[in-house]
Order: sequence, then C-alpha cells, then structure tokens
Amino acid sequence: MKKIGVFFANGFEEVEALTVVDLCRRGGIQVNMVSIDDSLNVVGRTNIEVKTDMLYDEKIVANYDGLILPGGMPGTRNLMAHKGLCAMLWDFNCKGKLVAAICAAPMVLGTLGILKGKKACCYPGMEEYLKGAEVEDGLVSKDGNVITSRGVGTAIAFSLAIIEKLEDKRTAEEVKKSIVYKF
Repeated sequence: MKKIGVFFANGFEEVEALTVVDLCRRGGIQVNMVSIDDSLNVVGRTNIEVKTDMLYDEKIVANYDGLILPGGMPGTRNLMAHKGLCAMLWDFNCKGKLVAAICAAPMVLGTLGILKGKKACCYPGMEEYLKGAEVEDGLVSKDGNVITSRGVGTAIAFSLAIIEKLEDKRTAEEVKKSIVYKF
C-alpha cells in the first residue's frame, strides 16, 4: 500500500487538504495528516479546526511515497518556514519520489528549486514564485515526480492526479466515478 503525508500548518486551506485526504484514502492510499506545529489540532484559514494524525517526525516521513502540500495563507508560509519539511521535500525530489502542491503551496517547491525545468501551475498571481518552471494555466500540471495545481476549484483534479501517479489510471477513474466527478 502506498503511503503519503499531507502537511498541515495553521492557516492551511481546508478544502485543498481534506479533499486530498478523502479521495486518496478512497483510492487505497494510506494517508497521514501531519501537523508541522506543536499540536495535533491545526486551524485552517477559515477557522476550521482539524485534528491531524501525527506531529512531524522525520523518521516516519522518510518512508512515505509522497509529500503533499495544501495551500492557503498563512499556511503556505508556515510550511515554507519548516526546515525539516523543506529538507525532506528536496530529498524526495532528488530521489524521484512524489512531491505535490496546490494553490499557493507550489511557491514552496519553487523557492526550493524543485520546479526548475519542470511544468508547473499555481494560484493565479503567484507565478513569480515558480522559479525556473515552465508555467502552465491548466487545472493540474504533471511533470515527472512533481504535481501542482491551482486552488480550491481544482482540488478534486489534483487528488485524482495523485491517485493516478501512485496507484494507476483505473483506480483514479473508479474514484472519479464514485464521487460523480464529470470533468
């Protein structure tokens, strides 16, 4: 069974984070909701409090098949300030393991140099942070081990792209059908 971490920081975008958690679990992927803060309880950008599964632990995270970053402000800036997570993102990228970010969060990958020479997208107006990327404006950009997406309205497409990458197209199509997603 594939395993991913979805990283939560205060100010995260609730829909982006929880859509990935829900749909990936439906697709048979083991998902840990990981808090980078000092508490399992993390408050989103619209004041929805979520109890995560665990606090950040580098030893556990190293065994994941992918690292997923939801957007939202100031959540994205909080993710970018976490040195351990940033080092892990760089390590995963170097090993060709999945790194994925949505909305404002691709700025973390851009700032780290992970997007250099790759196709990527982000929330409109944040493109300057996609350093070295070939910026696209589709719902989701996929380039090797990197998946990026644009925002709340693309959270389902983003989640399905993660499922397809880690499982297969058939599984992603089954999840898509089960939720009556027509795009």
